[in-house]
Amino acid sequence: MKIAVWDTYVVRKDRKIMHFDILVSSDTTDERTIFDYGKQYLSSKSFDTGDITARECKFCHMEPADEKVMRTIRENGFAIIEMENCT
Repeated sequence: MKIAVWDTYVVRKDRKIMHFDILVSSDTTDERTIFDYGKQYLSSKSFDTGDITARECKFCHMEPADEKVMRTIRENGFAIIEMENCT
């Protein structure tokens, strides 16, 4: 399975910038769906954040996925890679 990587930056209410990737199957192209996945992820956080829009979340590239990521995408529709200020 090839996946699409959406590079995402969201400003937290404490002004730190969160950086994470939203991973979806390559056939998921609807931005609204991808933003909703990002919002779902943000709602799981214990701190407040800004919203996700096309300005904060952009398609980056396609890549092959490992089995763990593929399983998560099959189960949830998406996977997240946390990079900066996500905890």
